[in-house]
Amino acid sequence: MFDSDPVPERPLAPASYGFPDDPAQRLPWRHAEERLSAARHYWLSTASASGVPHATPVWGVWVEGALYFDGPPTTRWARNLDENPRLTVHLESAEDVVIVSGRAEDLTLDERLGGLVVAAWDAKYGRFAPDPVGDGVRRLRPSRARAWSDSGLGDGTAWTLTR
Repeated sequence: MFDSDPVPERPLAPASYGFPDDPAQRLPWRHAEERLSAARHYWLSTASASGVPHATPVWGVWVEGALYFDGPPTTRWARNLDENPRLTVHLESAEDVVIVSGRAEDLTLDERLGGLVVAAWDAKYGRFAPDPVGDGVRRLRPSRARAWSDSGLGDGTAWTLTR
């Protein structure tokens, strides 16, 4: 989880985008977390060490303030993350937008966290749960997030996420 509830900020963008200056119009962090938890697919955007971009959809689960996903270490995105752990994740919708950026970690989950990840995976997909002690489980440790809804950009919000 985060050190504290992330504080909504105005995204860095030109004034013409219409992002709210009034903090009362910004989205609460729970808006982003609800969508991250409910999402079925996540678009990963990675780059190789030389900067070649790559985007791909993956399955994953949002547990305790982080995205857990897995896949074979031979995939382009996994090889990119081995070379350059910076990662951006975007949900499928272009109308109810949530974008999270941070660093990916290759890890083995402890029993408690592994149980939470597998339970969330089973509840969402009903199959192909990752092996929490096997190869390929990754975690996005988010550091920044942005979101806005279909109401236009009038509720556009950014968050700095600290642990």
